[in-house]
Amino acid sequence: MKQLQTIETYLLDLDGTFYLGDQLFPWSLPFVETMERLGKRFIFVTNNSSQNGNYYVEKIRKMGVNITPEQVFTAGQATIFYLKKYNYPKKLYLVGTPALEEEFTEAGFILTAEDPETIVLGFDMTLTYEKLRIACDFIRKGVPFIATHPDFNCPTPEGPIPDCGAMIELITASTGVKPKIIGKPYPQMVEALQAKYGLEDPHTVAMVGDRLYTDIAMGKAAGINSILVLSGETQLEDLENSEIKPDFVLENLGEIAKALM
Repeated sequence: MKQLQTIETYLLDLDGTFYLGDQLFPWSLPFVETMERLGKRFIFVTNNSSQNGNYYVEKIRKMGVNITPEQVFTAGQATIFYLKKYNYPKKLYLVGTPALEEEFTEAGFILTAEDPETIVLGFDMTLTYEKLRIACDFIRKGVPFIATHPDFNCPTPEGPIPDCGAMIELITASTGVKPKIIGKPYPQMVEALQAKYGLEDPHTVAMVGDRLYTDIAMGKAAGINSILVLSGETQLEDLENSEIKPDFVLENLGEIAKALM
C-alpha cells in the first residue's frame, strides 16, 4: 500500500467507483479531502458519452464535491480529440443524445444526415429505429464508422441498461462492419488523456475503476498503475477467470484515502 504514496494523479471512473446513479458513495468525500490535503490530482474519466462534460461537473457539484471542468474527461471528448488530430471531415452523422450533439457542435462539427463523411456512435439513450437505419445505410456505403466506447451495459441503481457496446453489436450484425472504438481501454483514450493532462511519468499515475475490461485494461495498456475497486460491477470471483489482473484490489476509494493518511 505504500506504493500508492508515489501516485500523484488518480484517473477515476464514475459510476460504480465514485457514485452509483445519483448517490455519492460515503467513502468518496473522504477520498477527495485526502487528495486535496496532499496536493494530489484526481481526474474523472468516464466512457459514458450520453452526457457531456458540463453535465458531470454539475452532477458532482450537486453531490457536494466542488470540481472544475478540467477534472472531467469523457469518451465523447476523446472522440472529438481523435477526429481532430487525424483530420476527419467536419460533416458527421452522430447517433447520440442531445448532450453529445451539443458537445460535437461546440467543437466545430457539422451534424447532418445529408452525405456525412463519418458516422459516430455514442451511448444514445434517445436511440430510434430511424437513427439505426440511417447509420447502417451510410456504413454499408463505406462511410467510416467510429464509436465512443465499448461498454455493453451502463450500471444504474435499478440494474444494468444497454450501453454503446450493445449498440455497436447491433449495427455490426446488420452491416458486417466493426467501428474504430475510442474510449477505455483503447489507446486513443490514453493518447487523448496524455495530451490534455501531460501525463508523462506512468509510475505517478493510476487508473481506478470497477470494470476489468475497460478501467483496468486501460491501465494495463497505458503502463500505469491499475486499481480495481469492488464497489461496482466486478467482484472478487470475477478475477479468478480473468486474464486482466489489476495491480491493486481494494474495497473502495476509501481504502486509498486510509493508505495515504
